[in-house]
Amino acid sequence: MTDAVQSAFDQTNFGTADWVIVIVYLLISLGIGIMVKRYAGSMVNYIGAGRKIGPWLGVATMTGTELGLVTVMYSAQKGFTGGFAAFHIALIAGVATLFVGLTGFIVGPLRRMRVLTIPEFYEKRFNRKIRILGGFLLVFAGVLNMGLFLKVGSMFIVGVTGMASDGEALKWVMVGLLLLVLIYTTLGGMISVILTDYVQFVVLSFGLLAGTWIAISKLGWGTIFQTVHDTLGPAGFDPTVSDGSFGWEYVCWMVITAGLIGSAVWPTAVSRALTMESEAAVKKQYCWSSISFTVRFLFPYFWGICALVFITSMPAGADLKELFFSVEEGVEPLSNLYAMPVFMGRLLPPILIGVITAGMIAAFMSTHDSYFLTWSSVITQDIVAPLWKRELSTKARVKITRICIVLMGGYVLYWSVFYKGREDIWDYMAVTGGIYFTGAFVVLMLGVYWKRTSSFGALLGLLSGLLMLLGLEPIQKAVGLKVLNGAGEWREILTSPQIGLITVSIALVLTIAGSLLKPDTRKEAE
Repeated sequence: MTDAVQSAFDQTNFGTADWVIVIVYLLISLGIGIMVKRYAGSMVNYIGAGRKIGPWLGVATMTGTELGLVTVMYSAQKGFTGGFAAFHIALIAGVATLFVGLTGFIVGPLRRMRVLTIPEFYEKRFNRKIRILGGFLLVFAGVLNMGLFLKVGSMFIVGVTGMASDGEALKWVMVGLLLLVLIYTTLGGMISVILTDYVQFVVLSFGLLAGTWIAISKLGWGTIFQTVHDTLGPAGFDPTVSDGSFGWEYVCWMVITAGLIGSAVWPTAVSRALTMESEAAVKKQYCWSSISFTVRFLFPYFWGICALVFITSMPAGADLKELFFSVEEGVEPLSNLYAMPVFMGRLLPPILIGVITAGMIAAFMSTHDSYFLTWSSVITQDIVAPLWKRELSTKARVKITRICIVLMGGYVLYWSVFYKGREDIWDYMAVTGGIYFTGAFVVLMLGVYWKRTSSFGALLGLLSGLLMLLGLEPIQKAVGLKVLNGAGEWREILTSPQIGLITVSIALVLTIAGSLLKPDTRKEAE
């Protein structure tokens, strides 16, 4: 690390009192996991919280899960690079969630069937082989999807507290955060997840409002809008501008990913619907969650925009401009993921910065615990149990789920250190998640609403999702979908949104064609 970078990180308002606030909060979270351990004796309680969650707690816990620290970080990154044009993703997410709440699209039928996981639906609707395949693809995509969560969350802690941005500090923060999540998730399961999500929902809601108000007060609306215009031009406000950060193809891709997938298909959101006390409660939860699904994007986008304004136009951020927008030959700019946390470290006063940091760590934990629990329960319920020669006891299922959580923790730590792709984090997540959801969206939709959907069609549809691997930068370079131009810069032949739209189209065609060519001979499940 250069002296300039270390000096920039040292200028944070985060102090001893803030560390005390963070540590006390973490101890409370651990206490919750230990206290509820005795209630997590069955799989229904461990991964479904006994199916006794009401709509209001459901709204809070769904928001807590979906408003993770990685969400704040990748959204701030999009705001930093795309300006106000990034707001279209938030609008799409809110409208789609409201649509699901009003219609019960996909999640209503799943709740009526009383399944615990999406692959369980595959077996009831098709057969056990489709359940195992669906479970494998879901886990593969899901675990790959969360591979950078740990690193990104740790980068926030490093940036806001003023630790060194490379070397041993980042690694130790990753290890510490990971151990914390593993301990209380393996102990309490979904019950501890929901309780900590609720606390995080309250703390982080306050932090987002307070931080946004201070940012506006310090920078001023006029300066914010003018700087975005001067820096990004029309593309900073209009997402359809072709030479900007987005474009029409990207907007269409977001309708699928941030919209319908994020609310009706992505397992960590659907898992909350499956814990609700009734289908009516599910719809009510989604209707109210449409507000929080919009807000969870809007506020972090705005923080990223404010970081851009602070760094490019404010005297107090002049030293940062050279770091994030370095034009010196041979000097690589500092990762723009650090822009928002470094900005917040200088903007927020002591005590408040401790509260918001505690909320962000809680957001980090709420996302990790939900993802760990979701993927591990799928391994247990939808892969191991169907393949086991005899019936697995409840105790064995809970034990296997806990072991899987620990193993996934080891993978996440490894992937965070060694993955070398340079995609924006949000784009990385859309690509990796697409390995599962491009095919699953089609199979779920047709499986629920078209009785002629067959197991062969579902097989082809699910396997289509593997095409999304072509959206990862290292694979694109390996197969020639990303090439060097005359200036020595990497150029995409197919963008990740294009690959995603093509994959969904192929999955739809193959699922329908396979169902028509090879229909199921048995009576379709209701």
